[in-house]
Amino acid sequence: MTEINDRGKLILFRALVVLVFLVLTLRLWHLQIVSGQEYTALAERNRFRLVSIPPLRGIISDRWGVVLARNTASYAVAITPADLPDDEAERRRVYIRLGELLGIPPFPEEGRRVLPDRLSRPIKPTNIADMLREGIYNPFQPIYIKRNVDRDTAFVIEEQHLDLPGVQVVADPVREYPTGATTAHIVGYTGSIPAEEAASYEAKGYNIFADQIGLTGVEAVAEEYLHGEPGRKHIEVDIAGRELRTVSEGQPAIPGDKVVLSLDADLQKFTEDALRRTLADWGIQQGAVVVLNAQTGEVLAMVSLPNYDNNLFARGIDTKTYQSLLDDPNRPLVNHAISAAQPPGSTFKVITAAGALQEKVITPRTQFRCEGEMWVPNKYFPDDPALAQRFVCWWKWGHGDLNVIGGLAYSCDIFFYNAGGGYIDRAGLGVEKLAEWARLFGLGAKTGIDLPGESAGLVPTPDWKRLNYSESWVLGDTYNMSIGQGFVLATPLQMANVAATIANGGTVYQPQVIREVVDANGKVVKPFAPKVIRKLDIDPDALRTVQEGMRAAVAWGTAHRAGLKTINVAGKTGTAEFPGPRDAEGHLPTHAWFIAYAPYENPEIALAVFLYGGGQRAAEGSTAAAPLAREVMSYWFQAE
Repeated sequence: MTEINDRGKLILFRALVVLVFLVLTLRLWHLQIVSGQEYTALAERNRFRLVSIPPLRGIISDRWGVVLARNTASYAVAITPADLPDDEAERRRVYIRLGELLGIPPFPEEGRRVLPDRLSRPIKPTNIADMLREGIYNPFQPIYIKRNVDRDTAFVIEEQHLDLPGVQVVADPVREYPTGATTAHIVGYTGSIPAEEAASYEAKGYNIFADQIGLTGVEAVAEEYLHGEPGRKHIEVDIAGRELRTVSEGQPAIPGDKVVLSLDADLQKFTEDALRRTLADWGIQQGAVVVLNAQTGEVLAMVSLPNYDNNLFARGIDTKTYQSLLDDPNRPLVNHAISAAQPPGSTFKVITAAGALQEKVITPRTQFRCEGEMWVPNKYFPDDPALAQRFVCWWKWGHGDLNVIGGLAYSCDIFFYNAGGGYIDRAGLGVEKLAEWARLFGLGAKTGIDLPGESAGLVPTPDWKRLNYSESWVLGDTYNMSIGQGFVLATPLQMANVAATIANGGTVYQPQVIREVVDANGKVVKPFAPKVIRKLDIDPDALRTVQEGMRAAVAWGTAHRAGLKTINVAGKTGTAEFPGPRDAEGHLPTHAWFIAYAPYENPEIALAVFLYGGGQRAAEGSTAAAPLAREVMSYWFQAE
């Protein structure tokens, strides 16, 4: 009986062995024959990969070849989701260890909601787990966890690569800006693709997980030229996803083009230093200077203070520093040269003069008498002197009898009240024509400069005032507009362009910062060409009279501090009041303006100086802005 039982057990055991081998054989047949091609493809995909080769970003230089933006070596740490351990506990261990090395939270904070998909998420993930959630869309695409990793940390991660499967240290060129804050507002900076723009950039072929794009300045507006074309290559990787060798070279990466700016880096630096000294002398916090080629519209210098160092953004600015820049009341991140729309003060008088001359409201021989003040009768009760309104000139003692050249030279308010608004039975240019000529000179609209963040300024009209203030336009509004006060607003760039338009004979150019674009082979792919916005329909004699008035202002008028001994300069001062605390004498704070061009006989450059008011002492165009312009012109012409 025992022998029979033992034999039965042996038969059963043999049957089980046969069955197991049969199952294994069937499974092996299924894997190798039925699904062989599928698994072979998966294995090859894990072993061999087609990877993208990022292109080097093009450099940015000034007109003489001085480098303003270039690439410098750096390290980045990336994770390929497909190479992470399948075991969740092992993945968590990798996240935690990598987080310790990089100083990044491995997981979301307790109680924090899980991020939605990569295209609808409102903010950039700040922890490793959330960053890698994006990897579900392309598990073989490396996700950049941190850029600009220091050399020691990169070496530690490399040494521990066996314990950090899926983690790679990659060469990652970052932007370097040799001129830093001096050109930051123009050059701008790069950064990761914003979440809200990910879809559009992905459609253009960008790697939204790794590519850097221009976010501000020329880096942004010239992105299509600077970015370059990515390449492709086939590589073999080990089990941890690390590259072992290049199997075949595919398409090489094409570096980005070189963008040459119209700037003169030396002039830019000198102008920045001169503006900084002037602001310190007057206790002023904000200012801007714009220098243009009067014959082409090229921007030779554009300085806005305070400024910021764009290298901070290239290296990855910390939250505290960034917040301090945002909270600064003087707005260092804003380019005041193109964004600070302020009352232009008496620099606007050149527009009033040009319009009045062309519309035959005045002639070069027309004279108005300035006694320091004028009384305008009430339109409803013209015979009641008690109801007359008083308008004053900045020179309370009066300028006497002046023609338009004298009016510009001495910046007489009374003259331009008469020319712009008229007096009693004498018609002036009027608000509609004032607004028309202001727009013809480029005010009230963006110039179209190839930089982001430009303000259009404001050219007010009766309709505008009615819509915004529910008030009717009155004669006093026209008087104020005639001298660049009241509601009219302009940027330093717009006023520099006004000076250039008068200098070159009436052509309004679109200012340009980008001079040309050159590819890696030295071929010019985008040459420079002046862009004409419009040519003023103005009598050359009328414009010549305005030019003579601006020359007189420097030769013997309010702008004499801008004069050079060997170069004839033409200019116009401006001092614009704005709302704020009054001084001991009851005066409002003032902005200081000055516009100019030189040489007078054959204009080469035009410029505008703007000094924001509210300093330790009242700044005026004649005393603060004009001397600064003289410094800049003296440097450019190498003349005293």
